[in-house]
Amino acid sequence: MRKILIIGAGKSSSYLIKYLLDKVNSENLEVTIADLNIKNAEKLVGENSKAKIIHLDVFDSESRRNAVMGADLVISMLPARFHIEVAKDCITYKKHMVTASYVSKEMQELNEDVKANNLVFMNEIGVDPGIDHMSAMQIIDQIRDKGGKMILFESFTGGLVAPESDTNLWNYKFTWNPRNVVVAGQGGAAKFLQENQFKYIPYYRLFRRTEFLDVEGYGRFEAYANRDSLKYQNLYGLDHIRTLYRGTMRRVGFSRAWNVFVQLGMTDDSYTIDDSANMSYRDFVNAFLPYSPTDSVELKFRHALKIDQDDIIWDKFVELDIFSAIKMVELDKATPAQILQKILMDSWTLDAEDKDMIVMYHKFGYKLNGENHQIDATMVALGEDQTYTAMAKTVGLPVAIATMAILNGKIKTPGVQIPISKEVYTPILKELESYGIAFNKKEMPYLGYNPLNI
Repeated sequence: MRKILIIGAGKSSSYLIKYLLDKVNSENLEVTIADLNIKNAEKLVGENSKAKIIHLDVFDSESRRNAVMGADLVISMLPARFHIEVAKDCITYKKHMVTASYVSKEMQELNEDVKANNLVFMNEIGVDPGIDHMSAMQIIDQIRDKGGKMILFESFTGGLVAPESDTNLWNYKFTWNPRNVVVAGQGGAAKFLQENQFKYIPYYRLFRRTEFLDVEGYGRFEAYANRDSLKYQNLYGLDHIRTLYRGTMRRVGFSRAWNVFVQLGMTDDSYTIDDSANMSYRDFVNAFLPYSPTDSVELKFRHALKIDQDDIIWDKFVELDIFSAIKMVELDKATPAQILQKILMDSWTLDAEDKDMIVMYHKFGYKLNGENHQIDATMVALGEDQTYTAMAKTVGLPVAIATMAILNGKIKTPGVQIPISKEVYTPILKELESYGIAFNKKEMPYLGYNPLNI
């Protein structure tokens, strides 16, 4: 009997749990799901009697260690900042570990101990990071194998609402942590390479520097730069690449409207607002606008942001009901970002039957036999409902497949790692295709960048 411990039964765990429970008999598994709120786990397990559910507070050291001790492999679906104590327990009791989160400095520092104990700590095995790594490295390795030299790599991912559930003017609903959406792009300038030149976009300009992307069957999107596009340059073996850019996808028009919140300061999370609990939404908006004894909040808003009354962007803000004098913030000592999040959740929360969508777009530019070539690869995954979302599918399935590959000895290389080797990405990508998660690849004319614009 191989014992798997899943810590955390949040929104991204539905497909993960279903996948493993479906293999309990064929793979001789015992699956234990641990959560602070066992109702989360019970909801995902339903009537399935194959799962064991336990209450677990990860800050209770004794309970956490006992849970880890009884497993062969631990899957941590906790927020990234909580992984490290679980990871240390896994080393102590010699257990493999899988997470979908970015490798933190603290996690990387465990690498030598993980190797010494012949353990696999697989990280960044979700969608972004995760599927983006694997799909990119597969094509990059194919280009290298035929003698090509990479000169351009761009990668974009978006968690969006599916077309049939796209019912607001922003063409957006929350498909993952709303807080991460509100504070996206903060903490430093976006950094990337463009034709061998370092480029920087400060936060206050981030949402006005976008590029368009067309995905066959799904129309046009826009993308803004991630904070650090060069993070994986060395890991991907792209040290001599001329252009390297990673970004986030939205529907066209979203970024221009979102930039209004940025310019007003509503996404700031660094200070609290006095008496925020007693504010109306209208009061909150007015707090960022100049005083006028005569002008309405709406008029001041449009004047400050230079928005015409017949501009579609104005309709987007009206739709959010941010000028309501009735709706109350009801959050004590809240930051502007926290208040904005609450306002947006009124309008952007997925309804029970809503479907979400994950869109990924890679561009590969390379030189072969003296000529420049380009491959564009796109992937679209659609969710089923509010529980079995595309986000949960593209995060949970890679985690689950990697888990089984480790237990079955298909992934053997020890250490703290991410899925960029052929040993890891080849079987996982192949199995993901059977779940409809596959890339459409096309040879394209190499476009690169116009040297006059660099």
